[in-house]
Amino acid sequence: MPPRRSQEERTRSTRSALTTAARELFTERGYAGVSTDEIVRAAGVTRGALYHHYADKQALFRDVFEQLEAEITAEITAAVAGSTDQLAAMAVGVQCFLDICQRPEVLRIGLTDAPAVLGWAAWREIEGRHGLGIITSMLSAAADEGMIPAGTSVPALSQLVLSAVIESALMIANGAGREPVQQALMTLLLGPVTK
Repeated sequence: MPPRRSQEERTRSTRSALTTAARELFTERGYAGVSTDEIVRAAGVTRGALYHHYADKQALFRDVFEQLEAEITAEITAAVAGSTDQLAAMAVGVQCFLDICQRPEVLRIGLTDAPAVLGWAAWREIEGRHGLGIITSMLSAAADEGMIPAGTSVPALSQLVLSAVIESALMIANGAGREPVQQALMTLLLGPVTK
């Protein structure tokens, strides 16, 4: 007879089953198109287990979004790691983000549903710890190197940059060509490149 799992292991296993199932369903059909009954069936757990771990479907969605944001942050951080040139790091970070945003789960969960489901304030608070955090860190380093005019509000600039990058990702996902959008975004962020 196998050893009994601890309560912590059961909790982790149940939460993982719920977030995995929900993530797949939310990616496929969006938050509004998925019922809690479908989620618990796909996860192989009971409704009681869902409501034991999450107050409601929105709380489960928030957990899924948090996990997705943590993965995106880790991927972008790895892509720009070790770069000593702030402009090059920003360009790599933007390109990496645009690549990531073409994934169906990121487009649907992160860019389309999250602001509407969680509300702007909650969405922005999560972004502040993840994507906005990376941008703020990079812009702070650029400011320290004198690349940003003195007196510029790095937090305000960071939010504007995040908005521009997200809008670019949405434009590309909705049929605008990747190359012209990326070029326009880089011109906006880094200024025109002279040859």
